[in-house]
Order: sequence, then C-alpha cells, then structure tokens
Amino acid sequence: MKKLRQFDALVIEVFVKEQFHQPSHSQTYYEIVYIFTGSGRHYLNNSVVDYRANDWFLISPEDTHYLEIKRKTHFGVIKFTDSYFSERKPLMPNSLLKFQPEMMMRNKAFKEMRLTMDELSQQNLLRTIKTLIESRNRKEVLSSPYIFYQVLSLFALFQQQWGNMNTQYNWNNDKQALISFIHQYIYNPEMIQVKHLSQTFNISPHYFGKYFKNNYGIPFREYIDNYRIKLIEGRVAAGLTQRQIADEFGFTDESHLSNYFKKRTATTFRNYKRDHQ
Repeated sequence: MKKLRQFDALVIEVFVKEQFHQPSHSQTYYEIVYIFTGSGRHYLNNSVVDYRANDWFLISPEDTHYLEIKRKTHFGVIKFTDSYFSERKPLMPNSLLKFQPEMMMRNKAFKEMRLTMDELSQQNLLRTIKTLIESRNRKEVLSSPYIFYQVLSLFALFQQQWGNMNTQYNWNNDKQALISFIHQYIYNPEMIQVKHLSQTFNISPHYFGKYFKNNYGIPFREYIDNYRIKLIEGRVAAGLTQRQIADEFGFTDESHLSNYFKKRTATTFRNYKRDHQ
C-alpha cells in the first residue's frame, strides 16, 4: 500500500477534484480535511461515510483511506506532523495540553460516523479554515504564532464537538479517558473486560458497574453493546464480509457474530446486510 510522506511541519492546501488523485493509502502526518462543495464517500480504515458540503474529517498516521468522488469536490486541507505541536508546547493553553491535538486526531469516535456541528461552531470552523487557506503562501506560515493559534482554534472546536457528542451523559474530560480507552480497544474484548478496566483506571471491580452507570447514565454492558453494534453496522455498509467483521471484533466465528447481532438488534445479520447494502 502506498504511504505518503511529509517533511514540512505544516502544509495548507486547497484544490478541486472530479476524481481523487490518490489510491487507498496511509501517511506519515495528520490531516484535517474540509469539504467546501461536492459529495462522495470517504473510506477510512474499515468504515465508509458519505460526505457532502461543509463536512470535515480527521486522518492520523495509523489510518488508511481514500475518497470516491461523486460530485466535483472542493477540498481544504491542513496537514501537520508530530513536531508541529511538540515544538510549540510553551504556546499551548493548559486545556489542550491535557487533551492533546494528536489524541483528538486518533480518536476512533471521530472516524466512525459523519461529523456535524451546531450552526455557530460550523461558521467558526469555516471561517478559520478560510483564514488558514488565505495565509498558506506566506513565508512565515510555519513560524507564525497567529497561524499556530488558528490551527489550535480548530482543535478547540473539535474538543467542544467531542463533548457535545456525549452531553446526554454529561461526561467531562477526565471521564472521557475511560470512554476513549473503550473506543480504542473495542476490537479487543479482553482489553475492555471489567477486570482489565478496573486495573487500568484504578476502580474497584466490584464498584465498576455502579461507577459507570452513575457517571455515564447507561449500564456498562449496554454501552459496549450499543457502540459495537453501531460499528458493525458501519462495516456492513462498507461491504465487509461476515468473516472479516467477526475477525475484526474478536468473535470466535461467524455463528458467534450472528447470535450476538440477532440478540441485540432483533434481526439476523443476513437480513440486515441484505437491507443495508
């Protein structure tokens, strides 16, 4: 698989394409992509999400992705390496030091669904993207504190969006660490067993269930099942086979996956696949 490399700490681009110019690939840098106009499908790892005007998505070095353009698309792209933030930590506010930009870029919750914002946040996002694009040819773009804070403001919006995704449970940043861990290891059942989570987050295994329900407003097992089912449905939409999905999520075989799916959705895996592909 092709791997794209970037040596400059920050690159800002804008372009229009009728057909995407890269095959499925990975890369050595992080990438924020904004869709000004157009529509298509974004294939990211094992997920597929339809995109349209004013959508945005985040790509990290661990990802593989490509785009299927249906209508000519106008892209705005912000690309940066690890060094862009690590060399500027003295300029960063404490709130983002705690919830680092690189961590947000790797957050699987941002990669499994179409991302949206409220109208005001969307306007701020668009305004900031346009400001960065207009500044892309300045000689001082890499060294400019103003440009750095514009990029940081994008992550303030992403951080707010991450909070908004969880407002129904009133999660705060400390609690999000547990949820982020679950999202990261949802594909490895042993890592999200109560025994392992209790040790990792220093919570008594006897108290863990009550702790989770009190803090997140939903039973632990129900949260795991709901999230896993949502991801499995996304894999079906992306065209993965039942065997591939079973392997990815740690099921012993296809029958195990079928029984799990039917028990929690009241429909068979085969019928769901027939109706959603």
